[in-house]
Amino acid sequence: MEQQGLNLIEIIHKGAIATYPLILLSIVSVTVVLERLWSLRNINSMTLRITESLLEPIKKGQQDLAIAICKQNSHCPAGRIFLNILDKEGSQRLETANALAVEAMFEETQSLKKHLWILGTVASSAPFIGLLGTVVGIIKSFESMSIAGTGGFAVVAAGISEALVATALGLAVAIIAVIFYNYFQTRIANLNGLFRIQVAKVLRHMSL
Repeated sequence: MEQQGLNLIEIIHKGAIATYPLILLSIVSVTVVLERLWSLRNINSMTLRITESLLEPIKKGQQDLAIAICKQNSHCPAGRIFLNILDKEGSQRLETANALAVEAMFEETQSLKKHLWILGTVASSAPFIGLLGTVVGIIKSFESMSIAGTGGFAVVAAGISEALVATALGLAVAIIAVIFYNYFQTRIANLNGLFRIQVAKVLRHMSL
């Protein structure tokens, strides 16, 4: 008997116990990736630009001007960090300013990590969901063989092929999620280092 080729839509429908959740996870992952890419855009260049615009006013003691610059750039993490340093009572003391800077940088770094736990969860769970779909599909294939009362690999080959699609889909979703999870973690760590360097530069000018 001639066997028809695999139809992707039919395979997805038959393996619904795994394929539908994996498709949903892939959509969520792509949404998180695009949102984080948009949120992290241009932060490096904006941080450097804001720092340079603050150094001269701070050196001249023009704190009101420095605060105004920070407020104009409050959409950027660096603007909020510097505003937190300059706009608090008692921040003229270097120790106080440094403590405020550490607190502000921690808050901004945590904010930059928003939604990354979703990518981590998808990366760790997607392969197991795919494996579950594969196991269920193989069980169904052998059950069909026992009901038909016939043997041979050809009887279950199509069913096993369909079942393995779930594992492949799970791995694909997990690979994409883990790549971007690691990328964002590295990117945010680099941004945190940049924040520290620029804050130290501003604090040095405050102490002059």
